[in-house]
Amino acid sequence: MKSWRHVVPWVVSAALLAYVFGFATDWAALVGAMRHADVPLFLAVTAADRLAFFGVWTWLQALAVRKFVREVSFREVFAIRGGSELLRAVSNPLSDAAFFVGLARLTGGRMDAVLGAALIPGVIHFAVMVLQLTIALPLLPGGLEANPDVALTAGVSWAIVAAAAGAAVLAPRFRLPAGGRVRRFLGRIPPRRLLPYVACFALLAVFDVTIQWLASRAFGVPIPWLSLLARIPILYLALTIPSFANYGTRELAWAGLFADHAPRDTLIAYAFATNTLFLLLNVVIGVLFLPRALELLRTVREARAAGEPVPEPLLHDALEG
Repeated sequence: MKSWRHVVPWVVSAALLAYVFGFATDWAALVGAMRHADVPLFLAVTAADRLAFFGVWTWLQALAVRKFVREVSFREVFAIRGGSELLRAVSNPLSDAAFFVGLARLTGGRMDAVLGAALIPGVIHFAVMVLQLTIALPLLPGGLEANPDVALTAGVSWAIVAAAAGAAVLAPRFRLPAGGRVRRFLGRIPPRRLLPYVACFALLAVFDVTIQWLASRAFGVPIPWLSLLARIPILYLALTIPSFANYGTRELAWAGLFADHAPRDTLIAYAFATNTLFLLLNVVIGVLFLPRALELLRTVREARAAGEPVPEPLLHDALEG
């Protein structure tokens, strides 16, 4: 049963790839759409978007571990997260799993470090996206009736928030070990200490929408800023489907979400170009950080096996040299 849980998402991914690139894409039209793009501007703003997400997410994950678990160097966390980005060229879940394994080893197997790095930024990012959907929906032309995709996603997202809150409250009563552990961890954190994370993700959301607005125009896809504000959270939810470097998933999502603003082939071309640039950037980031990440983990493992403390220079200068 467990093996099927790993296999089925990749079967779905393969089906999406086959559909998007085998049947739904006019490759001649896709190439033609890419020729009309302002390539320098598109490359600059899209690269800025990817690098900003990498930097902000890694910094917030490191901050969560430092504030609520134990003192770790930002450089350590950047080294491990940067090395794991090489796997993001293949799969987002695979990259995240490698990062959390490395983080657990770095902190001596402390699962609360993984909880802090995964839950705090992840939950707050999801909450900001829900608020983003909720704020944008009444501002869209036509309101709820003309934008059923946004309305449905907002409703489902609020239902998930309510279910998660209910599960956290009921976990002790039903003795759910995982739920209780999460609840106890979050219970140690005063809500006011989470406000900087909320502010960072809100600013990142505005930055991301603006970057996508600039990048899409550079590609000849004039999508209104408000439409991007409302539908980018839906795009990110769609990207949680495991796929090879998000190929197939991103193209299908863009073609469906923004069909009113550009021809289908142009939208697919834009998403395809974005995926390709992200893949190249993930490889570059991974190659730059991987040697230091492997050295860091190897030294930590050897020191602990010998019963020695982790060398201080390593903790403070994980990315230097």
